[in-house]
Amino acid sequence: MRDQNYLRSLVLEFAAMPSETGWLEFKENKAEPQDIGEYISALANSAALEGRAHAYMLWGVADDGHAIVGTSFDPRTARQGNEELESWLLRLLSPRIGFHFHRIEIDGRPVVLLEIDSAFRHPVKFQGVEYIRVGTYKKPLKDFPEKERTLWRMLDATPFEMLAAAEKLSADEVLKLIDYPAFFELLDKPVPNHRDGMLAGLQAHRLVEPMGGGHWSIFNLGALLFAKRLADFPRLQRKAVRVVVYEGTGRVKTLREQEGMRGYAAGFEGLVGFVNNLLPINEVIGQALRKSVRMYPELAIRELVANALIHQDLSVSGSGPMVEIFDDRMEITNPGKPLMEPHRMLDHPPRSRNESLASIMRLVGICEERGSGVDKVVSEAELYQLPAPAFDVVGESTRATLFAPRPLAGMDREDRVRAVYLHACLRYVQREYMTNTTLRQRFGIDPKNSAIASRLLKDALAAGVIRLEDEAAAPKLRRYVPHWA
Repeated sequence: MRDQNYLRSLVLEFAAMPSETGWLEFKENKAEPQDIGEYISALANSAALEGRAHAYMLWGVADDGHAIVGTSFDPRTARQGNEELESWLLRLLSPRIGFHFHRIEIDGRPVVLLEIDSAFRHPVKFQGVEYIRVGTYKKPLKDFPEKERTLWRMLDATPFEMLAAAEKLSADEVLKLIDYPAFFELLDKPVPNHRDGMLAGLQAHRLVEPMGGGHWSIFNLGALLFAKRLADFPRLQRKAVRVVVYEGTGRVKTLREQEGMRGYAAGFEGLVGFVNNLLPINEVIGQALRKSVRMYPELAIRELVANALIHQDLSVSGSGPMVEIFDDRMEITNPGKPLMEPHRMLDHPPRSRNESLASIMRLVGICEERGSGVDKVVSEAELYQLPAPAFDVVGESTRATLFAPRPLAGMDREDRVRAVYLHACLRYVQREYMTNTTLRQRFGIDPKNSAIASRLLKDALAAGVIRLEDEAAAPKLRRYVPHWA
């Protein structure tokens, strides 16, 4: 995305500016790692304060007059102790925002441009301290409470989707980067026969925006959903979906790994089809018929992948949704903790961090307007008589797990209690009750073995995940609801 001609024009534009700004710092050679880290914090926060998508540090420019004189600083070989400079800086930044060093030659003189993403959701800290630009100096943010209050207001008001993924593009460059045929196809609309109509359609859904002077910017929303190649947008490249297949039940040996190239909406059907084709095939014997089915229901995969895309924390740098396939399970993970307790995902209305992204995904039919899809996932697991799915918080991420077929006798107590609880939740949101009969049907237990279902209910009651709807009811008339009902 950032080709050498574009970077040269950017350097020349900056060098022609009369002075430094809150989002731009000039250096000739000084490149102390500690200093760079503090500047990344200060410039990222000041860029957010001034409504800029990026901030910059430029080495190889004279302090007086801003003549391009070249620099001996080379970030590719710079180190702090035994650690590479970029790795060291990233480790000490919180949150870990995106930044990238570019080395360019101008008239034979090497210059280095550091491009820094603006702060998003939280002020950027370096080694636990937030910095800000005051004039041409960097200062601790806490020493300027008015700037701190203003910065927080700005951060609260600007969602990640509405930050610029690319700026100063020509109309042709926008259409080269964005998969506009997929956009119109998913909306079930004909592709306009002229460029202005194509751009107007993208602009109407806030995917792109004119900047004046014939230039355009592409919002993160547009790039995330409809990029032809996410790699063309450096700050979004690591948000591509990764699919990994392992041998056995651990992560020791990787059999296959693939990273999605296209935007989420443009590539969704291809992604689900790719994952589905990697799954083992089971033979199921029905009434006089034998048929082959994939190990996990496709509808469950679609819902969980869509949820991971929509509900991820986009402010987490260097991390994206991930699908991992093991011999005994499939795990779908997204960065960011859920906005509700995992055990209440089935009954609670969904809350999305990324409402603009969710809205477009609903508009093009990838997910529904209402409901989290977890009810569908649980229902599909029951229909296929799979172990109940699990929803967990792992560190700073959310993980959903689908389990391979396993007989009831092969499930441990935790598996059985979770299955009973989710069955009670599913019945409750359908305005029905769980009973011994419905539980037997869920597990495929023969009616003459109702004692097995009774033991499952007893274990779930002891675990506190369900309760009797009416404690005075006779044993054969007992109905059960989730503990929170």
